[in-house]
Amino acid sequence: MEIRRVQFTGGSSYVLTLPKEWVDARKIKKNDPLGIEVQPDGTLTITTATAREPVQRVKEFAVTESIEPDYLFRLLIGAYIAGFTTIVIRSGDRLPPFVRTVVRNFTQMTIGQEVIEETEQAITLKDLLSPAEMPFANSIRRMYVIVRAMHEDAVAAIRTRNTDLAKDVAARDNDVDRLHWLIARQTSMVLSHTELSKRMGITPVMANHYLLISRIIERIGDHAERIADNVPGVLAREIDAATMEKIAQASRTALALFDRSIVAFFDGDMKKAQKTIGSLQALEALCDGITGPVSRQEAPGALALGNIMGSIRRVGEYSADIAENVINYLVENEQPHKKKAGR
Repeated sequence: MEIRRVQFTGGSSYVLTLPKEWVDARKIKKNDPLGIEVQPDGTLTITTATAREPVQRVKEFAVTESIEPDYLFRLLIGAYIAGFTTIVIRSGDRLPPFVRTVVRNFTQMTIGQEVIEETEQAITLKDLLSPAEMPFANSIRRMYVIVRAMHEDAVAAIRTRNTDLAKDVAARDNDVDRLHWLIARQTSMVLSHTELSKRMGITPVMANHYLLISRIIERIGDHAERIADNVPGVLAREIDAATMEKIAQASRTALALFDRSIVAFFDGDMKKAQKTIGSLQALEALCDGITGPVSRQEAPGALALGNIMGSIRRVGEYSADIAENVINYLVENEQPHKKKAGR
């Protein structure tokens, strides 16, 4: 760390000189404006980005016939999450036909991305959503509502032997992914643009916390989808009423853990978080009571039922992870979480 002494000039001004290397690297000239942001910990951030809106950033990808469609899709998602405001896909010749299919899937799977220009050799996408229009807390709440309904419907599909409902659950996982990617994108932008952080009323530390919780909820959604995917397999056997009730009871217990972990998150309540973690053992006992006998069977659907119970257990374990992260965040940060979450 370089130490510089504060100078007192003009009878009322405190002056601190800037490092010449930093000034030269950013091509700062006399009378150029600089932004100064006071951080929550009392430190100052000095930046050349004085505009209220994030800097427009462009990412270009050159594609050929040899590029894999899945790889191109991952590149687009990477650019989206990184916070690029414009994405250009170019080809030396005509764009391969699959590129337009990938772009269409990308715009459907992301929030705010639209094609604004298209030629035979290039496609330009632009972000039309202001990051501040989608508060982090709203996205987390929406993810929670979707995932909880997915899990309930997946278990209901077993009870009612409804494979169409199971397919609908799996399709809804895309909605969860869209919101998770949006939070990841906003986090990247908040970390690189202090003015955006201030306008959204969220610190970089808090944004990272939201991203971590979002990732866990997204994984709970994956397990709801996994339950739905195993419904056709488990319906290969007749499920007696007693076993179905045990499955339903385990599901209700897992969702109760999920509910309490989200309440602890938005309330910023350590005691509620700790109580959630302590309740995990009850769910594990319920799941073991089903998976133990099933693992010793070779009956049709036994493997699918084992997978379903494993996913119900994981819902509880991930809920405990949310609670643990709530405690970790609150221990590290003095400001009450509930004031930031907008609850």
